[in-house]
Amino acid sequence: MKIPIKLSMLALSALLILPLAACQVTQTEEGEMPEVEVEEGKLPEYDVDGPDIDVGTQEKEVTVPDVDVSVEGEKKKVTVPDIDVTTPDDPDYQDDDNPELDDDGQAPNAQ
Repeated sequence: MKIPIKLSMLALSALLILPLAACQVTQTEEGEMPEVEVEEGKLPEYDVDGPDIDVGTQEKEVTVPDVDVSVEGEKKKVTVPDIDVTTPDDPDYQDDDNPELDDDGQAPNAQ
């Protein structure tokens, strides 16, 4: 039994509209914008240490379907992504853009 496309689209539309029609919103009080005075400020500065990510490729042997559409497959070598992530709390992490910090969070030789 086939369902006509128009009927399917109508049912889908009804399902998408139902959550919007299932609630009622009534304004209970008028609102107004507050009066404010704004002075110039300064945004905080942050030193963010992100992970080191090495993206490369490596060859892996995977099973791929045969071209003649048989259910059996054969092994072929394909190139797949190879990603290494080193986070700042990893002992091997080295931030090349910023010097290492001491226990007080200061750069060596900082005055």
